[in-house]
Amino acid sequence: MKSTIPACLLVVLGAATVLAVDAAPDNTNPAADVKMKYGDTDRLGRPFSKDPHVIKHGGRYLMYFSICPYAKDRVPKGLKKNGWGIGIAESRDLVNWKKAGEITPVQECEANGLVNGAVIRLDGKLHLFYNTYGNGKNDALCHATSDDGLKWDRDPTNPIFHPTGEWNSGRAIDLDVMEREGKLWIYFATRDPSMKVQMLTLAQADRKSDFGRSAWKQVGDSPVLKPELPWEKKCIEAPALLQRDGKVYLFYGGGYNNDPQQIGCAVSQDGLKFERLFVDKPLVPNGPPGSWNASESGHPGVFVDDDGEIYLFFQANNDRGKTWFLSWVKVGFKDGRPFIR
Repeated sequence: MKSTIPACLLVVLGAATVLAVDAAPDNTNPAADVKMKYGDTDRLGRPFSKDPHVIKHGGRYLMYFSICPYAKDRVPKGLKKNGWGIGIAESRDLVNWKKAGEITPVQECEANGLVNGAVIRLDGKLHLFYNTYGNGKNDALCHATSDDGLKWDRDPTNPIFHPTGEWNSGRAIDLDVMEREGKLWIYFATRDPSMKVQMLTLAQADRKSDFGRSAWKQVGDSPVLKPELPWEKKCIEAPALLQRDGKVYLFYGGGYNNDPQQIGCAVSQDGLKFERLFVDKPLVPNGPPGSWNASESGHPGVFVDDDGEIYLFFQANNDRGKTWFLSWVKVGFKDGRPFIR
């Protein structure tokens, strides 16, 4: 398997209540100077990695990310279905990454593709939650388990969940997961019945369950967060969760890809009712023309290292999606509000 390590140092210097205060630093592009950029080239011959999620396991960091179908001239011999998958890269320092594997379709529900992997460790076992892709309204959430983070055993009940109700389309994608109050909470994106507006909602399962299809219950009959601000346009997706001081911080992507999508954050005392922290401008905007993230800074993923350092991973590009790179910025807090350090 070919490895790609384009990590580098850049040397070029009703559910939501709005809080009308911004805490972003005085910087038009806080992600201008990043220590790492990673883009897997295996499938297209050019960098293309999306939807980052990072854990630490077995003494190294593992990053899960979405990978697109192969270009026609790069399709492996014998491949039955050319769809989306989940790539895995490993690192010892969060800067230099090496491709370590892929998660490709196994079950019938995954036949058209799978993306958006989020991993949580429970009782020493790794649990991967992800969604099918390529099925429109029928995309749904799935579950798998692993000991090493590379080889995954599928849940035989997949897909495990999709939302119901007249207010949504039934689709479920773009998720993150947390353990809280004796339950597992999955926040994910769905759309309105017209499939035009993307929004976040929530499902829960008992912590002692097997997390199969029968374990999950929908919470509420309306979105947890939906687009309301001008910069959020018609999309809120890619929830990224951080529990801090008893609160739930929900980082998210506002706007569809290259609209541009930019990163915001909301906070909640109970995980159900959220208050936006960034109104006039996002926490992490796209960059100005000519910058590496001119088209987008989107799809966040939060990782907290053993020393308490908080990393906000995200995807970005400057060519409206011809390429996609993954990177990170460090997050600090002041008076209960996040800022980019």
